[in-house]
Amino acid sequence: MTKVVGVRFRTAGKVYYFAPGKLEIQQGDHVIVETVRGVEFGRVVTGIKEIEDEEVVQPLKVVSRIATSQDIEADQRNREKEREAFTICLEKIRKHELEMKLIDAEYTFDNNKVLFYFTAEGRIDFRELVKDLAAVFRTRIELRQIGVRDETKIRGGIGVCGRELCCNTYLSEFSAVSIKMAKEQNLSLNPTKISGVCGRLMCCLNNEQETYEHLNSQLPNVGDYVTTVDGMRGTVHSLSVLRKLVKVLVITDDDVKEIHEYKVDDLDFKNPKKKFKDFTDKKDSKEKRTPKDPKDNKAVDDMKDTVDRKFNKNTKDLKSGSETKQKAKNAAQNMTTILELEEATIIEHTNPMPHRHNEFRKKNKKNKNRHKGNKKD
Repeated sequence: MTKVVGVRFRTAGKVYYFAPGKLEIQQGDHVIVETVRGVEFGRVVTGIKEIEDEEVVQPLKVVSRIATSQDIEADQRNREKEREAFTICLEKIRKHELEMKLIDAEYTFDNNKVLFYFTAEGRIDFRELVKDLAAVFRTRIELRQIGVRDETKIRGGIGVCGRELCCNTYLSEFSAVSIKMAKEQNLSLNPTKISGVCGRLMCCLNNEQETYEHLNSQLPNVGDYVTTVDGMRGTVHSLSVLRKLVKVLVITDDDVKEIHEYKVDDLDFKNPKKKFKDFTDKKDSKEKRTPKDPKDNKAVDDMKDTVDRKFNKNTKDLKSGSETKQKAKNAAQNMTTILELEEATIIEHTNPMPHRHNEFRKKNKKNKNRHKGNKKD
């Protein structure tokens, strides 16, 4: 177990772990830490806690110090510098007529680097832009191209629900969202209704996915045949997943079609979803067997050890000078022959099929020669 504190450098940004050292750090404190980008000013979002060693990315760096009032003022000055840098960069982009959209500018705490985030449809040649920016700011310049989801996360906004965007408030990382989730939750597949501000599928589709998967595994499909508690048989017309209610189209004794609503516990039906889920769970629980590698064969390993021993023996005799030059030459030739024979034996042992293939080719060749002889006669 390792003691760590979680530090975040941006609102709803990724949480990075650092070692607290001998400092008494509490949640909400501002700290100064050293990162790959340089010295950074961050906020502690998780206090001192112990986690498994496997969850820590090595090497784990130690928190330099708890931020003072001077450090907080310096961070505020950097925020003001970022606004100025953003305006200057916009002017330079217009000057060079580059097809790129500037999103944000960021200073490192020690002012050693300025980062500019932008979006573009393709690759942009901004070498001349970097030269102009370096001449103005007199520091290292870094331009990063980001996607539309990252753009929305940085800028923020209001979603269709009327609340602030999830990615800008609490989501630290983007999760995978697919159209299958919208189908599972019985939502409209109209792109304008299930897409967010960024134009991609809404991240909130992932929030209730597990609940819908669990409930749908207990419900029949639309169109399935079911038997009701009244003894009538009908087809499923529609479902209310969260309330676990099923509307069934039944035929009464008067040959009249009616729609009745039942609880799922009052219906008798075959549930292929549950069977399929149980089957996949059992399949995943079994250990996967890996095919044996020919190199793991004991006979092959023994053969290689024999070759190594013979090679070492001959090299020792050559170094000791006990043989003449002619004998040494003969020994080297014999060693080469041994190695070739041993390699051929190993190959034949691990893959005997080529040998059989050669025999088959020889038989075919003989048969062809016989046919040719008959034709000549």
